[in-house]
Amino acid sequence: MSTSSESVSSVLPGRVTSVDFFRGLTMFLLAGESARLYKHLLEMNGNVVHFIGNQLHHHEWHGLHFWDLIQPFFMFIVGVSIPFAVANRLRKGDSKKNILSHALKRSFLLLFFGWSLYFTSAGVFVLRFQNVLAQLSVTYLVGFLILNKSFRFQLIFTLGILLFIDLAYRFFPVEGFNNPWVIYENLGAWFNNKIEGVVNSSEWATLNFVSTTAHTVWGVLCGKLLMSDKSQVKKIQILIIAGVSALVLGYSLDLLNITPIIKKIATSSFVFASGGWTILALAFCYWLIDVKKLFIKGSRPFIIVGMNSIFIYMFFHLGGAGWIGKLIQPFSNLFFFWGGELTVKVITSIGVWAALWYLCYWLYKNKVFIKI
Repeated sequence: MSTSSESVSSVLPGRVTSVDFFRGLTMFLLAGESARLYKHLLEMNGNVVHFIGNQLHHHEWHGLHFWDLIQPFFMFIVGVSIPFAVANRLRKGDSKKNILSHALKRSFLLLFFGWSLYFTSAGVFVLRFQNVLAQLSVTYLVGFLILNKSFRFQLIFTLGILLFIDLAYRFFPVEGFNNPWVIYENLGAWFNNKIEGVVNSSEWATLNFVSTTAHTVWGVLCGKLLMSDKSQVKKIQILIIAGVSALVLGYSLDLLNITPIIKKIATSSFVFASGGWTILALAFCYWLIDVKKLFIKGSRPFIIVGMNSIFIYMFFHLGGAGWIGKLIQPFSNLFFFWGGELTVKVITSIGVWAALWYLCYWLYKNKVFIKI
């Protein structure tokens, strides 16, 4: 844990505000899920509300919902932050050896926290990489290690790993696991079974950390672009071209029945499509906040959440959201019982979401920033 003695009158002075907003918005949306609000939206009447609730849940298998972009958002924005963080440490006089040591330590802690979430939930040690922290322990380290490689190297590297995992799924020879795009009958399911010792333990493949490395490395490339001396217009143009190109490639692979978009096994088409949307989202945020200066005040509440992103993620996943919900639910029931059980649930979830935000705000006001 670290505390800051610097003035925080402006949220994060000297930074690319859109990057901090992107991180904070992602964590804020994850907090809403932990409050179970999106689950209750699916229970409500009305086509529009039901559609929104559906988009805030993962697609069952073949397809893409908005919520399928949240993990790519998280992994991508970590990559974007790497060049900024390294440059900042170099400016402070840190040696390359110390920076490498810090990166290794951070990778280990991400893995420790990711596995801790599984351990506390299952009650036994579970060797998985499906959650975002466990995957980031790998993708963050890879992104850091190739930070100073050329654009061409980094791009070819990511295309190479996507091609590798695509071919591995297609030509995996084990009987019963040689149907690449069928649930529980593919390489990802076989790998899960082997390392966990349990048959069909999860639809989500531990091997996803291979494919999703591309998200973090593409984030590194975009971070280096934002740090460059190119004009703001040029940066936006490059981001749009990259985002649209990835979208076209991802959806073309799916529509031409070459490789389906499946998040739960992180197919190459999914990585391209989700990566394209992610890059375009960054381009829009950069244009809106850093270029047009239209949402600076509005971005502040989300940036505050992002300033303690790992802490709040661990807090609500380790039961913090449920604990807050138990405190709020009796009051929701007392004052909103007239609206019915579902209304009470929705009000409780909104209260939990607000309380999670306020916890981040309290840490911010007291200049406490918990980092790894």
